[in-house]
Amino acid sequence: MHTKLTLRLEDQLIEQAKSYAAKAGKSVSQLVAEYFKLLTSEKTKPVSSSTPVTQSLRGLLRESKLDEKDYNKYLEKKHL
Repeated sequence: MHTKLTLRLEDQLIEQAKSYAAKAGKSVSQLVAEYFKLLTSEKTKPVSSSTPVTQSLRGLLRESKLDEKDYNKYLEKKHL
């Protein structure tokens, strides 16, 4: 079943979408549908909002003997 969807977008963006769709041999509706399918399929994959640098540091101190109390003491000294 197909249902009509109305989108409100800036004129320039609409023209760019139409131009892109024409070059790709598709309609703007097809592009939007494909994009929505892509968005919803990504939900099945874990999405990380952190940067690659942050991801590379994750778990780095897992084997250390530091704990949350040590960090709290550090913060208390820093901010007093």
